[in-house]
This record gives sequence, C-alpha cells and structure tokens, in this order.
Amino acid sequence: MTVIAEVPEVAEKEISSAPRVRADALRNRERIVAAARDAFVEFGPEAPLDEIARRAGIGNATLYRHFADRRVLVHDVLLSVLVRTADHAEEAGARESDPFTALRRFAHAAVDERVGALCGLVAGMFDELTPDLNSQRDRLHRGVEALMDRARRAGQLRADVGVGDLMVALSQLTRPLPGIDCPGIEEVAHRHLHLFLDGLRPSAASDAALPGRPTVLDDLRGRRHKAPCTSS
Repeated sequence: MTVIAEVPEVAEKEISSAPRVRADALRNRERIVAAARDAFVEFGPEAPLDEIARRAGIGNATLYRHFADRRVLVHDVLLSVLVRTADHAEEAGARESDPFTALRRFAHAAVDERVGALCGLVAGMFDELTPDLNSQRDRLHRGVEALMDRARRAGQLRADVGVGDLMVALSQLTRPLPGIDCPGIEEVAHRHLHLFLDGLRPSAASDAALPGRPTVLDDLRGRRHKAPCTSS
C-alpha cells in the first residue's frame, strides 16, 4: 500500500502565497523607480527619499527595503529609462513603414521618458559606467542611428545633422527650466519637439549653411563627469 504524505496546510499556504508576494514586491519596485524618475527630474538626484515613497504610494520602510542606497536607486532609474528608450527606438523602426514617422514616433516617446533630463541631472554621480548602463546606452545609440540613417537614405532627413543634434535637443526639451513652474511643460515639450523635427526635413534647409558641423556622439563625450546617455 502506497502512503501519500499530506502537505501541511501551512506549507500549502506559504507555497500559494509566494508568487503573490514576489509579484507585489516587483510592483512596488516598479512604482518606486517610476516615482523616483519624476522626482529626480523635478528636484535633482538629491530628491528626498520620503517624497519618492509618498509618490510611489508606499511606506518609507518598503522603499528602504528595496533601495538602501541612493546610488543604487539612481542607477536603477537610469537603467530603466535607457532600456525603455532603446526599446522605443527599436519598436519605432519595426512598426513604422515611413522612415520619418518612425523617427518622430521615437523622439516623442523619448521626451515622455525624460531621458535627456535624467542623464544630465545625474551626470556627476557616475565617474565610470557600469556594464549594464554601458550596454543599454550603446543599444539606444545604435537604434537612433538606424532611425536617422533610414530617414536620411529616404531623402527625408537633412544631410547636415547628426545623432548628437537630436540627442542634444531631447536633453534640452526634457530639462525643467530653472525657477519656472509650468504645469503643462509636457505639452510644451512635445509642441517644441514637433517644431524641431520639422526643421530636420530637407525642405527646411535654408540657403545659409548651419554653423559648425553635424554633432556626433563623440562631441558629447569626454567630459569630466560622464552621463550614461552620451559617454563612453
């Protein structure tokens, strides 16, 4: 006769609740990272952790359990934004048949991610990039280069602009202006991005040449404190 051991009721409850606990922890971590992103843009990398916890809708103890070190939190926020923005670049190229529409779709998505603002704000916190930040930054740059090259070959993008020109514009559009409280800043950023992108079309080129030369990624590198968006 085969004897089937019974699983204690307590053990069954622990097993069934484990996935829910892990899912709750993951959601909490995602909420913290999202709240921290907005707080860092608004207040800088020294944004109060208590304020981040409040925005995430969790208690201080939960935040500190996930992120005991501010530097780790900043790292994870940057990594999340870089991954999501690189995803936007690749998805825009795959989903849009029109090259300039793909470039426009990516640029507006990047503004929503606040990628330029974050990279500039925390530039001084990372003297050297971690391998995961390096990898995602390079993936982002490859994706943007592919979008711009495709539009250029289709005759939809001026020949005298480079990837760095677009990245500088995204950075400027997503940084809050000092001392200015503008509740509708997101709408303004998208409006001005639309104007900027129209200026990248060949039909917008005037008889006068653009000053200087196209901005490339190397022009944005080599600063003392390197930002994950632009540095090598």
